[in-house]
Amino acid sequence: MRRKLKKMMKCVCSRDRLSVDEMNYSSESLATRDYSATASGYSSRPGENETKVEDNGNIEEAETSLRESGYLNYEEARALLGRLEYQKGNIEAALHVFEGIDIAAVIPKMKISISRRCESNNKSRPENDSVPSMSLHAVSLLLEAVFLKAKSLKTLGRFQEAAQSCKTILDTIESALPEGWPENFVSDCKLQETVTKAVELLPELWSLAGSPQDVVLSFRKALLYHWNLDIEATARIQKEFALFLLYSGYEADSPPLRSQLDGSFVPRNNIEEAVLLLRILLRKKSKDPSVIHHLSFALSVCSEFMTLAQHVEELLPETMERRGRYYSLSLCYCGEGENMVALDLLRNFLNNKENSVYSDCIEELLLASKICADNKVCVEDGIRFSSKAISQMNGKCNQMEAIANCLLGVLLLAKSKSVSSESEKVLIQSQAFSALKASERMMEASDPNPYIVHHLCLEYAEHRKLRIAYDQAKKLIKLEGGSSISGYILLARILSAQKKFFDAEIVIDAALEQSGKWNQGELLRTKAKIQFAQGRLKNATETYTFLLAVLQVQNKNLGNANKAIKVRYTFIK
Repeated sequence: MRRKLKKMMKCVCSRDRLSVDEMNYSSESLATRDYSATASGYSSRPGENETKVEDNGNIEEAETSLRESGYLNYEEARALLGRLEYQKGNIEAALHVFEGIDIAAVIPKMKISISRRCESNNKSRPENDSVPSMSLHAVSLLLEAVFLKAKSLKTLGRFQEAAQSCKTILDTIESALPEGWPENFVSDCKLQETVTKAVELLPELWSLAGSPQDVVLSFRKALLYHWNLDIEATARIQKEFALFLLYSGYEADSPPLRSQLDGSFVPRNNIEEAVLLLRILLRKKSKDPSVIHHLSFALSVCSEFMTLAQHVEELLPETMERRGRYYSLSLCYCGEGENMVALDLLRNFLNNKENSVYSDCIEELLLASKICADNKVCVEDGIRFSSKAISQMNGKCNQMEAIANCLLGVLLLAKSKSVSSESEKVLIQSQAFSALKASERMMEASDPNPYIVHHLCLEYAEHRKLRIAYDQAKKLIKLEGGSSISGYILLARILSAQKKFFDAEIVIDAALEQSGKWNQGELLRTKAKIQFAQGRLKNATETYTFLLAVLQVQNKNLGNANKAIKVRYTFIK
């Protein structure tokens, strides 16, 4: 067979038929001879491991081309030779060979060959038999050469050129088959493999080239055009697109309406489109645990905690372990305001004897004790949870231990208010203050925590240590960066307790300037109380009148806002 092939190769001459010497690509191959003038002997390995092809495979492939077309033309020879150089790791040499292929000249022939093959499969007569076409094997060989050229350019850091080269493959297929790739189109698996790899590679190349708009367009085309991709390839593309939408920082335009002709939901922003993609992946029963993590982030940004809880409950057991499922569900119910439901879930998990393997449940213990502390419920359970969390720390994290001590102090203070014995009350308050002081010491050794500072400030203010409370309130405002009104209100009340009403009103006015209209209710109420304390009844009345107007407008618009939110996130529900 090889002798027959060599005899056939001897007949190849001119530009369209290579000589035997040109086909004998060893150390004097076409790539070596063409490339020696620029970088003799240079060799670089590709970015990923490629399957090495034996010489027998190349001979068989050349034989196939010769059988189908009667000769091996110049472009096909370069495609075979470029592939060989690429597989050897001679990236720049391979690129030099690929650049010698006039791909623009053969694209029309490739389009005709692909479209005629489709017409042949559909048993319809070709419209123009006079136009010369190529064998499907030759089309596959040349498109693979274009793909390897794109990968070579990527390896050399020429991302823009690589993207354009990769785009050529997809444009050729899309132009030849505007209605999509028929499932029974080809028997040549290599052509399908090349197209699939090009579809996945193009968004990455545009991203490396710094063109986010082209990244979005290439992702959408990959998912909207029928490329006959397998389920795994489609899932990879959907996940990568969702991650780009969530974390790239680029706000993509809405998808074209033509992609939603069936009347389905049209995403309005990155978050909605990413959620849609991730939900599709979950519906496919994806076993990739990272999908639910990214969906958790996206739905949390949308404040769709109950929707997230529903997805977590529907997960397969192997997708998320039992501990992670309970903790995620608890966070979801907390975010939705269902604190007692969240607490019951955490109790069930923490009190289960089967959880002996989870001896280190610090996050769950802290969340349970925080629910108890913030809502002043199940105080005894909260004290037990926070104490157990402290015992499990063993100096692992000062910041988390500081939070645990703070929660213990808050819970002990809540307990002290319910005891009847004065001596027991003093003892519990002393324990609470010791826990808060320990929290303060640990916080100084790590980054300050607004939650701890807030409760320390409250405790100092309650004990009439107003100077220390004043310093803590200023620290709280600085830590929050003015993003929360609670720090301003706390500072204003401490100033009022010091009889510094004028300064307290200035603090409230500063907070009013930085806050939105719907967040001004508590600030206006505090301002009116300060004015009333100064005997400025007329000013206090005007402030209350303005507060009443704000509340009326807010209540009037609340129903419309809820309806708008419900319509906007119908696709999530």
